[in-house]
Amino acid sequence: MEGDRLESPVTIKGIERELICPACNELFTHPLILPCQHNICHKCVKEILLAFEDSLADGGSESSNQSSPRIKISSSSMDRIDRISRTGFGVYTGRKRNSLTPRSSLFPCPGCKRDIDLGERGINGLFRNVTLETIVERYRQAARAAIAIMCDFCKPPPQESTKSCMDCSASYCNECFKIHHPWGTVKAQHEYVGPTTNFRPKILMCPEHEMERVNMYCEICRRPVCHLCKLGGGHANHRVTTMNTAYKALKEKLSKDIEYLLSKENQVKVYIAQLDLLLKETECNSEKAKEEASQSFEKLSHVLEEKKSEALRAIEASKNLRLEKLQMQTEEYQGLLENNGLVGYAQEVLKETDPSCFVQTAKQLHVRIQKATESLKSFRPAAETTFEDFVVDITKQEEILSGLSFHSNGLEIPEINEEQSRIYNKALISWECPGKTDSADTYVLEYHKLNREEESATWQKIEVCSKSKVISDLDDDSSYAFRVRGYKGSICSPWSQEVILCTPPAPVFSFLFDDKCGYNSEHLLLNPRRTSVESRAGYPLLLGSERMQVGCYTTLDYIIGDTGIAKGKHFWALRVEAYSYVVKVGVVSSNKMQKLFHNTHDVTSPRYEQDSGHDSGSEDAFFDSSQPCTLVTLGMKKFFIPTTPAAPKDPESRILPLPSSLGICLDCDKGKVGFYDAGCMKCLYECEVDCSGIMYPAFALMGGAAVHLEEAITAK
Repeated sequence: MEGDRLESPVTIKGIERELICPACNELFTHPLILPCQHNICHKCVKEILLAFEDSLADGGSESSNQSSPRIKISSSSMDRIDRISRTGFGVYTGRKRNSLTPRSSLFPCPGCKRDIDLGERGINGLFRNVTLETIVERYRQAARAAIAIMCDFCKPPPQESTKSCMDCSASYCNECFKIHHPWGTVKAQHEYVGPTTNFRPKILMCPEHEMERVNMYCEICRRPVCHLCKLGGGHANHRVTTMNTAYKALKEKLSKDIEYLLSKENQVKVYIAQLDLLLKETECNSEKAKEEASQSFEKLSHVLEEKKSEALRAIEASKNLRLEKLQMQTEEYQGLLENNGLVGYAQEVLKETDPSCFVQTAKQLHVRIQKATESLKSFRPAAETTFEDFVVDITKQEEILSGLSFHSNGLEIPEINEEQSRIYNKALISWECPGKTDSADTYVLEYHKLNREEESATWQKIEVCSKSKVISDLDDDSSYAFRVRGYKGSICSPWSQEVILCTPPAPVFSFLFDDKCGYNSEHLLLNPRRTSVESRAGYPLLLGSERMQVGCYTTLDYIIGDTGIAKGKHFWALRVEAYSYVVKVGVVSSNKMQKLFHNTHDVTSPRYEQDSGHDSGSEDAFFDSSQPCTLVTLGMKKFFIPTTPAAPKDPESRILPLPSSLGICLDCDKGKVGFYDAGCMKCLYECEVDCSGIMYPAFALMGGAAVHLEEAITAK
């Protein structure tokens, strides 16, 4: 038979730890199955709930912890009880002392140390684990084989019982059984077994519908249900199967897993033997690595004494970590050898013939068996035994010995991406690995301010888990050097090549394009966030084409920032699209703003327009005091230095490549405005400006053009 085929040499005494209640640490008595699939004595459930009620009545006093001499509630369990009482759950009101009909449903499970929801019915909705009861009774009988069960009806002295009636819940000797179960009566049809003290119910009843027998298995909730639960109860829309189908499926899975565990016992012993060798090999190799490191540091003892101790600690830490992992793995496989008790318990469960009782017990057992089988499907040591990566590099020069550490050939040197890294209101530093592999677990980013007066700079260190970092609180108008290295455990890569970035000459000024003051919606188009503006010719240019004979007829469209500057020094940056024909950027005073927006005409000719940008901006005269604003001309991927007495006489010398990002720095206190290449913070042009009024960022676009304000760097 199937049950006989799965028998093992494991005795009933080997499964004792599976039969102990986690609350009272004694053999189960009328065990109940909690929703978390742990078992607990019915009496223990009551005592825990009463102890909880006493803690509410006594305010959690210490005396309430000793409400029962049988059960020992741990301090952690009482902490959970106190936590539940503070949240208002689990309050039992309006009942007698012996009545357990809770208004709430939280119960601190002593098995998994979690608060379990028992539902509205409380413990009345829990199934009784009759299969576990039977196994406990078998264990008790095996443990007290010499102690006989006496007849309950003999006159003193009582005789030893020969059978027990499951219907009468009593034990009888042969004579008393004949008297109380006469032939031809209803009692003669009672079910009787060998002498026992465990009188289990003959039929497993539904806790929701006490008069109905469970005859189906809910695949969603994974518990037995009756037909009323399926018709109109909480399982009406759930998928159910017959009890026999669930019985066969679970029994087949459990049988296969037990066979697998029993067949792998020799394999577990082999794994443990291998782990023992790995432990010794790790010990030996770690000592060799420490000895080699000591010899290397002795050559530079006067410089490297402090670094020597750091390296030894690194090796020791790595050794301890590996030994701990290997030891834990050994204990894990050792635990599989101790699973004989679990296997024996499972074999006893397989002897259960009642489908309902088997299904309710086998599910929780099957999960535990599966966990044990998963660890046997593949074996891989938890740690490496070699210490080849712990190689001290003693060829470095003395000035870089402060960065001496164990270098790994497997870790790539990260490279700072200068295109993605930038400094604006904050610094954004991004890096990547050349091989596109993320072999490092963490990175260390270091930076320091370049100062000619200081010979040796102090690097500031930041540990980063990603491949980018935003740095705040950098000084204005300064240069900083950045470098990065990768770490994998205690192993690190060499430093990357240093990258130097410059901060803006002044604090960053934040503003948006103004969509009200002087904004021409027919010619200009703003994005919803008002951070980009684009010029479009529109219908006025097409209608005016009838009068065009020669040249290109168009006009400048102005737009300003929505925030003004009254004092101080401020910096902002922008990007001009490469296709832009003519763009002017600069500042305008509030005193001259009205003149600016009333100084344009519908259709003008570049022949007579003094500041149209024609002839590469050679006729730009906006820096005359009669002009309403101070602007420079950009366009056709060029930056045009205005015509001034200090400017170069050669027109070609006044034409520079257009930077990818143009910065503007306004110093109201000194009355100056400067135009910068925002990538390297190099000043391209600077002039004086009248700051008597409130100054606003100003922009002008002609033809096809677009301007984007530089976005601030955020913590993300």
